[in-house]
Amino acid sequence: MKKIPSLLLALLLAMPPGMASNLPDLGESSRQFLSDRQERDIARSIMRDIYASPAYLADPETEAYLNNLGSRLAAESTASTRSLSFFAVREPSINAFALPGGYIGVHTGLIQAAESESELAGVLAHEIAHISQEHLSRMIAQHDQGYLPTLAAIAVAVLAARSNAQVGSAALATSQALSLQNQLNFTREHEREADRIGLDILTSADFDPRGMSGFFNRLQRANRLYDNNAPEYLRTHPINSQRIADIDSRVEHMPYRQVRDSNEFHFVRARLTAMEGTPEEAVARLRDQVQNRKTPLEAASRYGLALALARQDKHAEAEKELAPALKSVDSPMLLNLRAELRARAGDYRQALDLYRSGMARYPLHLPLVYGYGGTLILAGQAQQAADLAAAQAASRPDDARLWRLLAQARAALGQKLASHRAEAEAFAVQGNLAAALEQINLGLKAGDGDFYELSAAEARRREWQETLTAESSRK
Repeated sequence: MKKIPSLLLALLLAMPPGMASNLPDLGESSRQFLSDRQERDIARSIMRDIYASPAYLADPETEAYLNNLGSRLAAESTASTRSLSFFAVREPSINAFALPGGYIGVHTGLIQAAESESELAGVLAHEIAHISQEHLSRMIAQHDQGYLPTLAAIAVAVLAARSNAQVGSAALATSQALSLQNQLNFTREHEREADRIGLDILTSADFDPRGMSGFFNRLQRANRLYDNNAPEYLRTHPINSQRIADIDSRVEHMPYRQVRDSNEFHFVRARLTAMEGTPEEAVARLRDQVQNRKTPLEAASRYGLALALARQDKHAEAEKELAPALKSVDSPMLLNLRAELRARAGDYRQALDLYRSGMARYPLHLPLVYGYGGTLILAGQAQQAADLAAAQAASRPDDARLWRLLAQARAALGQKLASHRAEAEAFAVQGNLAAALEQINLGLKAGDGDFYELSAAEARRREWQETLTAESSRK
């Protein structure tokens, strides 16, 4: 098995927390050069740093929305055979990026800047196309193994350029292994192909293809106003007049399609607005939206205002603002907030009834499951919470939130080994095997499990230790 050049490993594996979210879009890893195991190792290392970064938005509702939207798009691409995972980065700049392992990050600034759901879907479709077309693999195939150090140097230069343009230019100037101009041209080819494939994905998923065209055109116009401080998306995905013309030409020959934004698109945007600034600033901003009808969906503004009021612990007022939205729009996000507000007010019985009703109507909306389990624990029904989390985690073993819910329930029951074991599984899902080992060791020292629980925990510890040892030997 070929080894990954050390410079690329240094770029991907030694990225400090927070920096991983600024990775330039280098496409998909090479099936000819990287094995599945090597790709998993790289993806785990990158995502470990992202999950540990304050920039990672650990919001179940936003993440659920992005994954639902992304899954709808991915189903229309060759990437449908892969497991894609979408997550949000708390960052006001307009950007999105694809990573090895099928991960796609979306800046909150992009969600807020999109004027329609088709615009947001157009950007996600573009990123999905980078993955489905295996762009990094194709670069490696054209330039062979000796090309990877140059690829890594260019990636470092792009990262440096975001904080210091002169440093970035100097770094690019020192990249001599291959012709830099050829590399940039090849990257532009990738971007044009991602535009073409992404547009097909967007159309097949029944979104308005003009969403991609309109968004790129608007960014290009903004670029003329920003001068050297262009929107981040333009720096990571260079858009030139030829790309714009190509997209416009294709869209021009497509039939007009009027596509209504989903309610959830507006709710997520309101949710992000409610999280911004101080609670007082968020309340003032959203109250102005409600009173002056500044958004297409009044229910979304009221939802955001209720969230902002909840940040001030004004639960009764929040419920009052939410009530009209519940009457006008049917959404699991509204039901989830209503149940959460009841739980915060200490009315666990009604909150649990609302969660059960919501889960029956929307069985695939996981934020309801998380809320229901957490409220069961608060209501002194930890065993029911543990049963729920264990059953859900068995069918969704890659969901760290379910493992952490199980850990909380086991801790409430005084089951130390089981609690630490569940917390360890959560860390393992997020790529942090060192933390997983620390938790499993704490659980084994507690010594309160039976023979089978101890044996299972020991097996997991050996598995994670062997993986870490193997990774260390490959560096």
